[in-house]
Amino acid sequence: MAKGTEIDDLDRKILSILMRNAKKPYTDIAKQLFVSGGTIHVRMKKLEDAGIVKGYHLAVDPSKLGYDISAFLGIYLDKSSLYEDVARELAKIPEVVAAHYTTGLYSIFATIVCRDTKHLRDVLHDKVQKINGIQRTETFISLQESINRPIHITDEPFLDEEG
Repeated sequence: MAKGTEIDDLDRKILSILMRNAKKPYTDIAKQLFVSGGTIHVRMKKLEDAGIVKGYHLAVDPSKLGYDISAFLGIYLDKSSLYEDVARELAKIPEVVAAHYTTGLYSIFATIVCRDTKHLRDVLHDKVQKINGIQRTETFISLQESINRPIHITDEPFLDEEG
């Protein structure tokens, strides 16, 4: 959180609602939380300026777009000091949708989304494993995603569409 930025219960409630439905109009949120629409606008601007709200994203089902393989990639680096360079190169690969600098066995743990196993094999062989600094990788194919949700940031039950 940005230095000097305090968030209160109202900020948390606003965020909780929008993390579940970013399209929900500010006026509807205001009614649900018994405040003015202007209050929601001011609070969101404050949260954006503080870097708490980093952007707005559209969630899609990759399989409905022809991307049937989600895989996790454990990446061993030659040296941990190469992390920034390797991360920069991974960012150039469109199929890499997330990457984390981690503790444990792997230096980097990445998520890759591909059309099929041939596409995954091509990405690994022709793109990922050619990055300087990568010693080796381990691939884990996801069979099913069971949970994918935003964090719970209020003391109340999840605030849904009905309030």
